[in-house]
Amino acid sequence: MRECQSLTRAQVAERVGVSRETVRAWETGRTTPRGRKAQTYASLLAAAPTSVAPVAPVTPAQAFDALYALCAPALVRQTYLLTGRRELARESVERAFQLAWHRWPEVAVDPDPPGWVRATAYECALSPWHRFRARHRHPEPPAADPADRALLSAFLELPPPYRRTLLLHDGLGLGLPETAAETEASTLAAANRLLHAREAVAARLPDLADPAHLAPRLAGLATHARLRAAHPSSVRAGSERRARNWTQAAITLTAALIGATAFTLHTAPTRYEPPVPPGTTVQGVPPQAAPGPLSRRERALRKKLTRTTANGPERTQPEPR
Repeated sequence: MRECQSLTRAQVAERVGVSRETVRAWETGRTTPRGRKAQTYASLLAAAPTSVAPVAPVTPAQAFDALYALCAPALVRQTYLLTGRRELARESVERAFQLAWHRWPEVAVDPDPPGWVRATAYECALSPWHRFRARHRHPEPPAADPADRALLSAFLELPPPYRRTLLLHDGLGLGLPETAAETEASTLAAANRLLHAREAVAARLPDLADPAHLAPRLAGLATHARLRAAHPSSVRAGSERRARNWTQAAITLTAALIGATAFTLHTAPTRYEPPVPPGTTVQGVPPQAAPGPLSRRERALRKKLTRTTANGPERTQPEPR
């Protein structure tokens, strides 16, 4: 009902006189409003315009563009705080929204589409594979303001899970259960990470020991970076192009596997051919003797046989008739 009237949690909290965490608890069903605040809350949600103009159906592209315009600028600043690199921040947000457009039927019915995109962008930004990329091996120029430079340095020295927990809870104002759910950790683990992160930042910057002072400083640090998100149409086109490339690669690989299988079946032997054993040298056989020179008697016999005409039975020397 709050979303139908285009009211944010902050606006509802201000009109009812409670905190945003209380409104979130009412909406999730963890607590129930009572007394005067319950009446004010109910009357605020019940107040609706008397006549509602027919709303034209929204196309998926229009819904995606609206989500992108709402979340992308803030997500680029948040991922910059997580990584300290402008190009990586923009790339992570673009990749997150490309995945969202590729899985839009799932994202469109998600209870919290901004949270889905935010979690994906954080995962892309904090991926450990970025350290092997050549353009991300060297740090970017530090911030011009010494205070911003010190805060960013202290924040980036935290481990990635601590960095993410501190940004979600103190930077964005999420509750501890929501922070634990988004970081896929237990509430106790998220609380320990938050405490250790605050202690590490306070050790470097004692003036930020109070969490109430840390949130505006983080927001100001991200604002000073002057980051811009890409146009939503280019993000959608990039997602579709990436999907086509993966489809073509899968088809090509499948065709190559089929061709290799067919070639193997055609050229492979159809029966077993035993291997030829290696040859071995035969031992103990005397060498073959070569004929020696003819004696006088043998030479005389050879001359006689050469000069004498062959004679004998007809079966040996047939006579022509």
